[in-house]
Amino acid sequence: MEAKLSLDQIRVQIDRIDTELLRLLNERADLVHEIGTIKKNAGLPIYAPEREESLLQGLIQKSKGRLPAEAIRAIYREIMSASLALEKDLTIAFLGPEATWTHQAARSKFGLSVKYTPESSISDVFARVTRGTADYGVVPIENSLEGAVNHTLDVFMDSELKICAQILLRIRNDLLSKWPRDQIKKIYSHPQVFGQCRQWLQENARDLELIEVSSTTRAAQIAASEPTAAALASSMAAEVYGLQVLETSVQDSPNNTTRFLVISPAGCPVTGNDKTSLMFSIQDRVGALYSALEPFSRLKLSMSKIESRPSKRKNWEYFFFVDFEGHIEDPVVAEAIKELGEHCTFVKVLGSYPRTEL
Repeated sequence: MEAKLSLDQIRVQIDRIDTELLRLLNERADLVHEIGTIKKNAGLPIYAPEREESLLQGLIQKSKGRLPAEAIRAIYREIMSASLALEKDLTIAFLGPEATWTHQAARSKFGLSVKYTPESSISDVFARVTRGTADYGVVPIENSLEGAVNHTLDVFMDSELKICAQILLRIRNDLLSKWPRDQIKKIYSHPQVFGQCRQWLQENARDLELIEVSSTTRAAQIAASEPTAAALASSMAAEVYGLQVLETSVQDSPNNTTRFLVISPAGCPVTGNDKTSLMFSIQDRVGALYSALEPFSRLKLSMSKIESRPSKRKNWEYFFFVDFEGHIEDPVVAEAIKELGEHCTFVKVLGSYPRTEL
């Protein structure tokens, strides 16, 4: 029977592997630097979301060991983040304050090595990227339980920024407080979070006052300073504001997911696994919406989202927002958009970007 290695022998092997990993990571950083130099000379952006997602999916497919897909993504997210920081001081604007779900989504996309700047509104995130004082922005667009974030849809109407990537983040809301559970008299949170935790609140907080605030982070800030107060927020907010997690994952659905968009001045090249978002306004006649969308069915383009919003320019005029499979450079997509335009007063492509999964 083969003798098992001792603890010290295993640690020696781990040290050897770590030393080799460090050498390879530095070798990788040198190659990334060469790519960065080529991109700068050619006037190309340093960050390439289409390359990033392709790389991550490829690594997950190649992996034959113990590491799950989520762990591989997390490890390489930080490797790529460190590489980006070596090439450029990237600044990412997000809907703040610190420790919001948007902040966590941004970090899950860009890692810990880049600079983050919190903004007080979705409009401010767009403005920061438009002015060029941030390279990218991250904003929420919809929740799987509570639906669309209407303000984001509204801001797109007047913005020239493009969607270059999306982020899907599993939402786990915790009950946070400095006070014992039986002394809590009020709970603060964002309105959407109260909606996501409706059943739990009915069963566990029927007699407590529920107070809506602008963000889960603001809720945590208040709970940290106000007697007998609690917040529904993330575990990250608990760490930042010194709160105790009294109960974890109190949302009604275990699959509660929020989708975020990464916005930038430029779009994203074809990856072969893309989706496109656009907005349009139809002509005021019977059957106009059916006629506008018919090409997508005929050309077999799967549509994953359609949302309407008042135009705010004319009473009873609406803009429609649509997500569907394919890239704007795909001939079949270009044909569908061309035919769509024949039935619309306005068509605007918001961006084509890689499809991602949790």
